[in-house]
Amino acid sequence: MATLDIAGRKVSVTNLDKVLFPETGTTKRQVIEYYVAIAPAMLPHLAGRAVTRKRWPNGVEQPSFFEKNLAASAPDWLDRRRMQHSDRVVTYPLFSTAADLAWLAQQASIEAHVPQWRFDGDSPGPATRMVFDLDPGDDVDLAQCAEVACEIRDMIAEIGFTAFPVTSGSKGIHLYVPLEKPPLEKPLTPAGASTVAKRVATLLEERDPSRVTATMAKAKRTGRVFVDWSQNNGKKTTVAPYSMRGRATPTVAAPRSWEELEAPGLTQLRFEDVLERFEEHGDLLADLDPPLPMENRPDKLSTYRSMRSASRTPEPIPVATEPRGEDDTFVIQEHHARRLHYDFRLEHDGVLVSWAVPKNIPDDPGQNRLAVRTEDHPLEYATFEGSIPKGEYGGGEVSIWDSGSYELEKWREDEVIVVLSGEKAQGRFALVRTKGDQWLMHRMKDQGASGELPKSELPKSVAPMLATAGDIRDLPDGDWAFEGKWDGFRVVARLSYGEFALASRSGKDLTERFHGLSALADDLAEHEAVIDGEAVVYGADGNTSFELLQGSSGKDVRFIAFDLLHLDGTSLLKKKYSDRRRLLELLTTGLDSVIVPDALTGSAEEALAASVERGWEGVVAKRVDSIYQPGRRARTWIKTKNWLTQEIVIGGWRRGRGRRTGGLGSLLVGVPGPGGLRYLGRVGTGFSDRGLDALAEMLEPLETEDSPFVEELPAADRNDAVWVSPTLVGEVRFFEWTDSMHLRHPSWRGLREDKQPADVVLEIDPKA
Repeated sequence: MATLDIAGRKVSVTNLDKVLFPETGTTKRQVIEYYVAIAPAMLPHLAGRAVTRKRWPNGVEQPSFFEKNLAASAPDWLDRRRMQHSDRVVTYPLFSTAADLAWLAQQASIEAHVPQWRFDGDSPGPATRMVFDLDPGDDVDLAQCAEVACEIRDMIAEIGFTAFPVTSGSKGIHLYVPLEKPPLEKPLTPAGASTVAKRVATLLEERDPSRVTATMAKAKRTGRVFVDWSQNNGKKTTVAPYSMRGRATPTVAAPRSWEELEAPGLTQLRFEDVLERFEEHGDLLADLDPPLPMENRPDKLSTYRSMRSASRTPEPIPVATEPRGEDDTFVIQEHHARRLHYDFRLEHDGVLVSWAVPKNIPDDPGQNRLAVRTEDHPLEYATFEGSIPKGEYGGGEVSIWDSGSYELEKWREDEVIVVLSGEKAQGRFALVRTKGDQWLMHRMKDQGASGELPKSELPKSVAPMLATAGDIRDLPDGDWAFEGKWDGFRVVARLSYGEFALASRSGKDLTERFHGLSALADDLAEHEAVIDGEAVVYGADGNTSFELLQGSSGKDVRFIAFDLLHLDGTSLLKKKYSDRRRLLELLTTGLDSVIVPDALTGSAEEALAASVERGWEGVVAKRVDSIYQPGRRARTWIKTKNWLTQEIVIGGWRRGRGRRTGGLGSLLVGVPGPGGLRYLGRVGTGFSDRGLDALAEMLEPLETEDSPFVEELPAADRNDAVWVSPTLVGEVRFFEWTDSMHLRHPSWRGLREDKQPADVVLEIDPKA
């Protein structure tokens, strides 16, 4: 059992690499790190409140349970209060330190729920805040919840109250109203707060009963937003602000601004987003609850301390962060851990802001190097060299590769530009965030004689933005643009004054595979650009054909362009889709080397009907004001298919019969899940003889003795089965999903050499 030292508390931890969110691979370690990092924002909203925990000991795909009573094994340093219930006395924990939250996460208590009152000594005190839980009924989305939230905000503002919105991390929105400040003359009891909240909810229902209900009955909620006022009852709890949620993905009850609720595209946020927002904007609920006493506030080194024990590692572990220094020191440490990498650290605001750079810093402007943002380190680490014991975090030898001073040109949440002056590291370097904690480190060209800084560098690579499966028919007119969904390989083209590179969604180099597309670079030889699109082959019917693309030599491949991400020194990622589309059309007008199909006009229903009539694969709807989010699957792009297809991973095959005797008869396929592949069924049609032979050659070296599937297959499928390592990705077309979530009547379409197994997910409309 390991021990983390967090703010002077010893927190015993186990199974840190256990996956609690299988869909995203999020581990217990990451949950602990999140709660420690968010502690400065979260703790004021927990302090003094009885904490009920919702635990998922085996991960969110397994059963959960609520836990109120504090177990006897809980650490002695946890604050606690005993409370009389109707049938028993319950001992509740109270949280006020980052160590408390680390203990919460160690228990796989993903969610923390609290009442709206605080203890007054050993007894429940008055309500300190009022809460409205806006729960969308069937056929109601988050945008409609936001509209009702704004109505509640305006209604209670008339009587002097202020509301703070929180997207719940589940389906709806919570509104918090502080009660400890005017206009109240005296504190409200929980019963009084519940009465006020019920009156507001009832008035809303009376104003517009077609949109709002204050009635508990689920039958009344269809097509309406249920304004749940009952959580102000002293016996009830609400998931705490900043608490993670036990959903398929690690979402959070996330504080939001009213500007966000009034803008289009509102979605639930994941824990990575919440941490970034807190670093940039602070606690948006700062005026809801009083701040913690200074002695309980975590600092920037809380995460660093939580991962180390002073008794087992020689690394410096200061008691507190003390901002000092001139913010001009850098160090690069060579770190022989499990894998050799280099740690790049910049002194900034009292800590060493740190990145792990696997291949060290780039040494010429033509290179980009991956840099992974890690926890802040103490300033004392700038001179650290030594051996971290095996089994400890970062175990291995650390030495200083180079150090010196730097000049700062830019420091933003997603971009840092510095000029390094060391013995080995010299020159201008940029660090640009690409996704989550992943950054790119780039050596920039020297500043020109004019003193002007160069424009935005042409990115070496951009992970394409992904669309979410869904039904587009109810999308409002005017807010969305509609494009065809093409049957090919997603590709991103990088063009630089006649040079050309093509990459797949997974980053695979496809330049040679589709060499015929390089004519675009010649046509745009005076430009630098990054263009998102699709490599396709057209069939005799004039439609794109994935099957023909599979067998193409490359000469008949065409490039369909649908987004422009960078042009001549300007990044367009933060520009509106409508502006990017207009620039793309202007850039490519008159060119034969690229196709920019016309957008589908009219309503969503009309666009979908037109795609069916033309025999297209489907439609992609894009919000006209949406920015481009590299590598993200966003709700601002929604795809609808006209037939069912599913990417799969091959886990085995069965021997053929009849004319296929002695060869491959059918494939056993699945999708990645916890512990292995989840079985989707057997695919035995759609193959050409040539395709079967090619598949057999590829599968032979992958044969293995053990099944890669997590469940035992039906006897009819596993008899004569040959298991293979699950590395090949393909695509099938099928009729429908069975009740057991298997493919009904699947037909083989071909290999997806542009995808990795980790890219494969179930393509199911979340509204279905």
